[in-house]
Amino acid sequence: MTNITLSIEESVYRQMRRHSEIRWSEFVRKAIKNRLGELEQLEKHSAGESILTMLASEETLRKEWDNKADERWDNV
Repeated sequence: MTNITLSIEESVYRQMRRHSEIRWSEFVRKAIKNRLGELEQLEKHSAGESILTMLASEETLRKEWDNKADERWDNV
């Protein structure tokens, strides 16, 4: 397995530490794997390039991560 390093704000790190019951590495691995699966599906479509650009935009990703109503990760 390969390792990667992420830089996060100190305030985010403090919040993460308050929720030490969550395995953050596993959470990020699953998020990356899910995103790659979505991208692969989009690549199969002819309009994939323009959709990929939209999905990879910083604003789109920020909205997805900040979505408090998203319950997909409750069991991670």
